[in-house]
Amino acid sequence: MTSILTGDIINSRNVATHLWLPILKDAFNTVGTSPKTWEIFRGDSFQIEINSIENALLFAIKLKTALKKIKNLDVRIAIGIGAKNEAFKNITEGNGEAFINSGFAFDNILKKQNLAFKTPWPEFDNILNTALALALLTMDNWTINSATFVEMYLNKPTVTQKIIAKELNISESSASERRKRAGLDEILQLEQLYRTLINQKTVN
Repeated sequence: MTSILTGDIINSRNVATHLWLPILKDAFNTVGTSPKTWEIFRGDSFQIEINSIENALLFAIKLKTALKKIKNLDVRIAIGIGAKNEAFKNITEGNGEAFINSGFAFDNILKKQNLAFKTPWPEFDNILNTALALALLTMDNWTINSATFVEMYLNKPTVTQKIIAKELNISESSASERRKRAGLDEILQLEQLYRTLINQKTVN
């Protein structure tokens, strides 16, 4: 099984491309190369394969933090999980269950929320998409400071809050407040819930 993320940049026309396109490409290049693993098309739309399906949600959250650091910018991401058919040279030419599920989520579920799953398991989708809808009440409203804090933590999860505060040049109490305001602990719980549920579905 694999995961296919299909998405687009929200409000891209009102933000200079040179501010966000390098960030997008840098994030994608940590996974693989274009056009086999990822591709950007129609200016602000993209598709990327995350082979390790347990990492799909974490990648999506990291991408959101990176883009939310830019004023007025956000991202919509549809995560499709399933089988893929024969090898392809260009990800946008790929087909199979994961691609179909990602396309379905993008065309349908993303009308209601900015991050969603479509998998072979309806009960899984219901649980995760409901949880994500609640999490997005916070994530969609991240300030630049909140997104920066979450991104730093996700990129260095073993680093202490004291060190993060020092790097941000703020007090530990301010760092604690940013963590709370960003809903970081709850988002980490959600990400762990996803890993647990996906492992239960794929262990056999």
